[in-house]
Order: sequence, then C-alpha cells, then structure tokens
Amino acid sequence: MIDIDDKVLADVRKGFNLPPRPELLQRLQQELTQESPELNTIAQIVADDVAIAAAVIKVINSPFYGLARTITDVKQAVMFLGLDSITHLVTGFLLKQAFKQQECCISLERFWDTATDIATVATLIGKKVKSKVPVENLHLIGLFHDAGIPAMAMKYPNYIKVLSAANRNYHQSLVDFEMEAYGTNHAIIGYFIASSWNLPKDICQIILRHHEQDYLDGNFNDINQLTFATLKMAENIVHIQKRFVASPDWPFVKEAVLRTLEIDENDYLDIKDDAEEYFTSV
Repeated sequence: MIDIDDKVLADVRKGFNLPPRPELLQRLQQELTQESPELNTIAQIVADDVAIAAAVIKVINSPFYGLARTITDVKQAVMFLGLDSITHLVTGFLLKQAFKQQECCISLERFWDTATDIATVATLIGKKVKSKVPVENLHLIGLFHDAGIPAMAMKYPNYIKVLSAANRNYHQSLVDFEMEAYGTNHAIIGYFIASSWNLPKDICQIILRHHEQDYLDGNFNDINQLTFATLKMAENIVHIQKRFVASPDWPFVKEAVLRTLEIDENDYLDIKDDAEEYFTSV
C-alpha cells in the first residue's frame, strides 16, 4: 500500500473545501461497528432518506442483479444485499448529492453521468466474469474513483483548461497535467475524500492508484487486482462509447487487465458489445 505524506494531506485539508461525511453515512457506519448490527436499524436509517431509498430500490431491481422477483422496500434490499453492501451502495449516492450545491467550472451533470456509466459497466463486467468482487463494491469504485475531479474543479476556476488539455493529449496523463498546474492531482484528492468518509482502506488505495499503469504488476490481494482491472476495463468501454477512442491508460494496462480477469480478446469484445447494447437501450 501507498501512504500519502502527512504534509500533502495537511495541504489538502487547508486548501480544499471537501464534502464532509454525511450524517446518514455516519449513522450507518456507527451501526456497523456494533457487536451485532441490527438489520431493521440499517433499513430504517436508509428509509429515512426518501431519495436514497428510492435509488437503492432502483439499482437492486436493475437488470444487473437479475432478480427473479421485484424488491419493493428497503428492508428487502438490506436482507438481499447484506449490511456492508447496502452501505457501499448508499455511499455512492450520497457522494453525488454532496457536490450538487457547489459552484463548479465543469458540468457536474456530465461528470456524474459518466461516473454512473462506469459504475454500471463495472457491475456488468463483474457479473460476466463471475468476479469474486461484490457488485456493490464495483458500483462504488465506479462512482467514487474520480471524485477528486469535481473537488478540483470547485477549487480551481481554470481547471476546465487543464482537463481539456489532458483530453487532447494522449501522451500525458491527466494526473501529470494536474501535478504540473497545482502540485496535486484528483487521485490524491479522491483518496482523501474516500478516507475521510471512512471507506474501506483497500478501496481508498485503488482510488489513489487508479492511474498507475503498473498496478497489476505487483503481488496484491486478488480482490484488489480484480477490482482495479474491472474499473480500468469499464473506464475504457465508456470512454470508447463517449469519445470513440480508447482511454489513455488502456494500451498500457489492457494485457494485464485481461490476464487478471482471466478473459481473452474475444471475451472482452463480447462484454464491450453487451455494454453498447445497454447504452442503446437506456
């Protein structure tokens, strides 16, 4: 694992107005720390927020879960998903809400549309390859991995220019452009948000390292490798769908991603076709 220098985190705290951990999430996480967390209590906490409860019901009834019957209330959803998984799912929705009221130099609607697409495709990949990673974790990492981008866009009025420059240049990563301009990058900022929201340490590490092209070369926990590989494939599929070209990291990680997910080129193309079919149907 990589540890962020304390000075970097101190600078982040001082310079960024990052969204605090929502009270609803604090209540969920507090209940999970109990010796015997109560399913009914968790369900009630989620149900107290009508918008979050509706979002949970919508996702769990989506085609990616393939349930034989429709889930109609939060308690059923909690029983089906389990306590940790329902918390991960809720966390993703709370993140989107946390940025809504702040001014920003980029289109937050477009940003969250893309993040939601990546989260959706990540869950599709997880089911297709019968991954050991819970789909709720894949959904969470899909939504959360680039959370540092809107935070930076709110901090720096000219961030849109840096983002546009990176989008035009396939020989240099966005994080490199950000480091040159600001001395930090969205992966570090996203890591800090995830850590301050008490997300699992493994997920925080993947957020921190999601642009490291050699991540899959080391000896890491299998679940982390599967999660990282799934995220990179989902990023690429959505990037192609929106911009008709592969994501900048893909040529460097493709071989390792396919090896980690234990699929070949034909399997990858089948999954890509399934994702395109989904996009045309929504």
